[in-house]
Amino acid sequence: MVLTASELSQLRSLTSAHTEAIVELTQRICAVPAPTGDEQRRAEFVASLLRERGYTPTIDATGNVYARRGKRGKGPILMLLAHLDTVFPLSTPLKIERDKDILRGPGIGDNCLSIATMLGVVDILDMMSRETAADIVVVADVGEEGLGNLRGARAAVERYRDELGAVIALDGNLGSIVNTAVGSKRWRITVRGPGGHSFGAFGLPSAIHGLGKIIAAMSELQVPQNPKTTYNVGLIEGGTSVNTIAASATAILDMRSTDISALEHLTEQIRDIVLYRAGNGLHTEIEVLGERPAGSRDLSDPLVQLASQALTWLGYEPVYVASSTDANIPISLNIPAVCIGSTRIKQAHTVEEWLAIPPIADGLAQIVRLCIEASTWLTAE
Repeated sequence: MVLTASELSQLRSLTSAHTEAIVELTQRICAVPAPTGDEQRRAEFVASLLRERGYTPTIDATGNVYARRGKRGKGPILMLLAHLDTVFPLSTPLKIERDKDILRGPGIGDNCLSIATMLGVVDILDMMSRETAADIVVVADVGEEGLGNLRGARAAVERYRDELGAVIALDGNLGSIVNTAVGSKRWRITVRGPGGHSFGAFGLPSAIHGLGKIIAAMSELQVPQNPKTTYNVGLIEGGTSVNTIAASATAILDMRSTDISALEHLTEQIRDIVLYRAGNGLHTEIEVLGERPAGSRDLSDPLVQLASQALTWLGYEPVYVASSTDANIPISLNIPAVCIGSTRIKQAHTVEEWLAIPPIADGLAQIVRLCIEASTWLTAE
């Protein structure tokens, strides 16, 4: 064990005492809007918080914020990733409320708490005067949500690829360990036709009717439950008026699987449907909006084991889950990576999103211990 019993006791005391600071910081971060693709204000705020702590952050062309803790100056490094962006448009009122042990607000848990916790990790290590065996690079990254396509995580991993030893993404719920990356493909499907008057040109093919045929044919597809594979048309639009034969119609499609081969098979099935099932006189197009790679880390993986031990130490039974997170990128590149959370979060992606305050002390202790032990493991290899 890297940490002595006395050090572990000190860690618990420090994180418990630091909980209110994390809560206050979470609220301040949440008050700065950060829709996917428009994270600059929050990035600059996080950079200012790092400067207050004595670090020299940089913001890259992608919009990611970076700071390095440690004196080695070379790899292997441990990367902490916490995404800046939220699913809410800029016009969303950022109403943040505290009700005793509950903190509520749009994006409060996904992912404002994780950014605050990442800064809390730096604070606790500094309080402990603990130099980790490997340098830690903290990254507040962009483009994790929606059609952000994990561009921030891609840029961060590429930036440090030659010296990157392992990645810990901060997101989700305390007690869960994401060791399986759910891959996805997002398409915009467009159907085009001649259009015309609904009465005078009746008989000409309608783009909306053609799109409906495509969606109906998709709905008949049988996909495996193991590996879990899914598809969903989440958005449709098209047409001009009720008495116009639609000249165009579009649908946004999401396809997912924990297995890359199953995802590719589904992709080919749907591609054939899109190309051939709309009907005569209609033209179809596919635009790729995003691709997230799949992959997994075995339960015997050293980083997964260390994450499990940190939770067991705190009295939690680890739950291993599959999800789509920033960890998808390193996992797909065979870089040890997990995604872990800081507390219990409910109603995520709604304006009523809330988190539980008391478990934050455990969540922070878990992450600090994992950082210390993972950095030691990296340098011992």
